[in-house]
Amino acid sequence: MSENQAVTPNESTPLRRQPVQQRSAQRVERMLDASAELLQEVGYEALTTTLIAKRAGVAVGSLYQFFPDKRAVVQALTQRNLDRFVAAVSEQLGNDPHQHWWDVVDQLLDIYLQMHREVPGFSKVHFGDVVDVRLLDEQRTNNRVITDSLANLVAGHVDLDPERLTLPIAIAVEAADGLLNFAFRNDPQGDPEVLAETKDLIKGYLASRFGE
Repeated sequence: MSENQAVTPNESTPLRRQPVQQRSAQRVERMLDASAELLQEVGYEALTTTLIAKRAGVAVGSLYQFFPDKRAVVQALTQRNLDRFVAAVSEQLGNDPHQHWWDVVDQLLDIYLQMHREVPGFSKVHFGDVVDVRLLDEQRTNNRVITDSLANLVAGHVDLDPERLTLPIAIAVEAADGLLNFAFRNDPQGDPEVLAETKDLIKGYLASRFGE
């Protein structure tokens, strides 16, 4: 997916109003891009709407037309990151729709690692927990949103009972979340030994549930 692909507003994207014209949509994208760059540079606590507007080249009033505060901007950015993650996973799965789930785990983690290393701001907020554990959805934790998205994707590409997928995937997501934070704690590229162990641990656990 293109890095310039526009965000698709949905119930989890807190836009005050939808950008109808292309120019407005592009302005919203610049705000999200600016917030991503600033998150990478100064972190969430130091982020302000004034900084975002200045970096995006728009008036603060223009930002407030679409977002009530910085949290809403970061929420929209996080949703965009999740959309891109899911799209990348879907594309990989589509390249080989009948692959073994073992290979799917590798691909999921590799896509996450690539985003962590290359997507501005992603390493600072991931899928939103730094801001709020329910940033993406008021009714579900961020990890639950990811779990549901992955379960829906994987169900169509592996020969496993969909009803058996959700809980094991939820446990794998929670375990991977903690281990990936550990891997990147002291190494901006991720400790390769910890990353390798993470893959082995997730595969071992899922093998105990799904079989090899």
